[in-house]
Amino acid sequence: MPPSDNKIELSIVMPCLNEAETIAGCVEQARRYLSETGINGEIVVADNGSTDQSRAIAAAAGARVVEITEKGYGSALAGGITAAVGEWVIMGDADGSYDFSGLTPFIDKLRQGFDLVIGNRFEGGIFPQAMPFLHKYLGNPVLTGIGRLFFKAPVGDFHCGLRGFRKAAIAALDLRTTGMEFASEMIIKARLQNLRIVEVPTTLSPDGRSRKPHLRTWRDGWRHLRFMLIYSPKWLFFYPGLSLLAVGLALGAWLLPGPRTVAGVTLDIHTLLYCSAAVFIGFQSILFAAFYKIFALTENLQPPDPVFNRLFTVFTLERGLIAGCLLFLLGLAGSLYAVGVWESVSFGNLDPQQTLRLVVPSVLAMILGCQIVLSSFFLSILGINRK
Repeated sequence: MPPSDNKIELSIVMPCLNEAETIAGCVEQARRYLSETGINGEIVVADNGSTDQSRAIAAAAGARVVEITEKGYGSALAGGITAAVGEWVIMGDADGSYDFSGLTPFIDKLRQGFDLVIGNRFEGGIFPQAMPFLHKYLGNPVLTGIGRLFFKAPVGDFHCGLRGFRKAAIAALDLRTTGMEFASEMIIKARLQNLRIVEVPTTLSPDGRSRKPHLRTWRDGWRHLRFMLIYSPKWLFFYPGLSLLAVGLALGAWLLPGPRTVAGVTLDIHTLLYCSAAVFIGFQSILFAAFYKIFALTENLQPPDPVFNRLFTVFTLERGLIAGCLLFLLGLAGSLYAVGVWESVSFGNLDPQQTLRLVVPSVLAMILGCQIVLSSFFLSILGINRK
């Protein structure tokens, strides 16, 4: 049963899956910290289906154990956070790698009004053998760099498992992931919702387990990267699409008058065809960014975006239909002109170097026109619930 005192200030939440070797030490360390600082708090162990004595050991050490049936690191944390009754929550792994006696920097920042306080192990110190080489020098820096680039998050250690936050603020984020990517989801959504985020130095010690860790380097690294890409349509769809579109249009326009020779290499109609493909794929990618954005806003996966809302009022269904039809008619006119050229030679052989310079852009215009018309309808369907 949760504590009856409704004035609990801090809940220390530890996800647990077969941590019999280390759970007692973590709970006792947290209990001493609460006792020494006089903080009215509780310790919640979110057990995720342990088959050893973890639950009994944690309860005997003084923790409140809650059983989380849905598997996964994120599920265990989400369940533990939901069960916590404190105004603030500090979460940390139960493997002995985090120092639960050094929580004061987190508490100080929470008392200053920050919503999310992330530990930074690179600033506080990583003890020898505490972090695998690939995680320390490749995985964590790369994923953290991507997170900072995509979301402008003021965080230098995206995957530190020791962090504190206001429970109400994090509960409002509606965190949904069940695996290790839960750590990234918390930061990304907090940043998108403009919560106050700050880092504090913390340490990382070698864990005290004799078994293999639950973390799987490549699988869990991909899950973090996948989540970042899914939550950043600009970097996943828009920027790559815009780059392809710009390069395809510029290079294609350069090749339309005739072949071009650069450093002894002649670019001709074959390159022009690839340019049209780049324009088409780039345009498709930009459309996907728009599809995603409207879906995310409609389903409350992202906060309201005033800039996008203004664009949505400008690019209406009717304007999309007009633009698409005009572009299709332009391509159709070019195609009919090409047929006329063909007729002028009695439908005989044509010089492909000349004819394709007219046919390729004409066909591309017809395809893009159709895409604009169809996409205008689909965008209107996606946004039907938006005012």
